[in-house]
Amino acid sequence: MADLVTGVAGFIGAAVAEKLLAQGSSVIGIDNLNDYYDVSLKKARLERLQKMGKGSFSFYPYNIADKEAIFGLEASCRDVTHVLNLAAQAGVRYSIENPFVYVESNVMGFVVMAELARRLPKLKHFIYASSSSVYGGNDKIPFSPDDAVDQPISVYAATKRSDELLAYTFAHLYKMPCTGLRFFTVYGPWGRPDMAAYSFTSKIIAGQPIPVFNNGNMRRDFTYIDDIVHGILGVLNLPFKEVAKTPTRVYNLGNSRSERLMDYIGAIEKALGKKAIYTFLPMQPGDIEETFADITASAEDFGYAPTTTIQEGIPRFVEWYKAYHRV
Repeated sequence: MADLVTGVAGFIGAAVAEKLLAQGSSVIGIDNLNDYYDVSLKKARLERLQKMGKGSFSFYPYNIADKEAIFGLEASCRDVTHVLNLAAQAGVRYSIENPFVYVESNVMGFVVMAELARRLPKLKHFIYASSSSVYGGNDKIPFSPDDAVDQPISVYAATKRSDELLAYTFAHLYKMPCTGLRFFTVYGPWGRPDMAAYSFTSKIIAGQPIPVFNNGNMRRDFTYIDDIVHGILGVLNLPFKEVAKTPTRVYNLGNSRSERLMDYIGAIEKALGKKAIYTFLPMQPGDIEETFADITASAEDFGYAPTTTIQEGIPRFVEWYKAYHRV
């Protein structure tokens, strides 16, 4: 038995793979190590997994949109029971500048991985990363998985919604169990440099101004990485109640609280013992003013219960940042 994790050198993928290895699972990892952000961070995550996994971890530096490379792994994946497709081109704003790479990775890559998954003889579950961005222009708060999500306001959001529709199609055609997880602003140790916690911490330490969009009038459901990993592993072996019908579903994974952006920055300032220099800016195209996850279904179906507040999570991130960068 083995688990296949794509985006295994990424923030969430590496954290999930680490937990799986700690539980004694064998992990097959895929990641193309692209240069969207500092590749050395991705390699550092990968080195941790390789040291930890030893004979239980294998890695393939492939692009999930490369059909020939991915389908060539079919024989090596004959014992895979769970595919966790966590690879994606991330970043809302960059998707407006370079939409093509998002379609390649998030749509084409998704189809390739789903095609591989349906061919695996021992597959029990195909799990994939979606995003809170799919809620787009919705005004209803908190966001529920039952809400209509037909108003994406960024290319990134549109590709993630496309994944959810494709998952339904694969589940319908092949009775392949598929679960999508809508992540809400994940942060924590080993996080991405383009995300707020990392970017703000770096700039505050350097004495550089931090960009604060919509003049600070934004709220986010900030979710600590350990809580996200708990949620992902919670659905791994979750049975489908109505297998005879289309076996697909979508859940929110958030912290279930909407925090002011300025409070989030304040937590970073407190952890660093240093005030930020603010540059207040207007709302950016593709951004959402507020996110807030309704996790009722996640709690009821697999006991998802996030426990980490930003007052607890931010100091942990800052401690990691200082150690990693030796500052």
